[in-house]
Amino acid sequence: MNNSLPTVFLGGTVAGSEWRNQLIPLLQINYFNPVVEDWNEEAMHLELEHRHKDEYLLYVLTPKMEGFYSVAELVDDAHKNPQRTIFTFLEQDGDAVFTAHQMKSLRQVAKLVSKLGVYSFDTLDEVANFLNHDWKKALV
Repeated sequence: MNNSLPTVFLGGTVAGSEWRNQLIPLLQINYFNPVVEDWNEEAMHLELEHRHKDEYLLYVLTPKMEGFYSVAELVDDAHKNPQRTIFTFLEQDGDAVFTAHQMKSLRQVAKLVSKLGVYSFDTLDEVANFLNHDWKKALV
């Protein structure tokens, strides 16, 4: 970990999704991946610590999502830390695909949180580009 670089919290869909494995090789900054084999109280506290201190809070939603807690975290951070929060959703994740209705709803979520100041991107490449380059401008 390079302490002179920001850290991004990698929140969002778990459930067998590979989006983190696609994004991590693209990153030139530090990251915290909260996904662990054994989710326990220690892991929960570490996640909360990173949500509190990391410079960026990324939430990626994919059609493999099984629960809705990541949506709640996104909205919570959109209100509390909009300048640190980044959102994207992927229409497809492996064989899983959002329905047209779900896509419409997610676009509305993106509009809503963007109005609060959240950074919203369409692809993981755009997210990586922002985190690797544009963060310097954003923090000035």
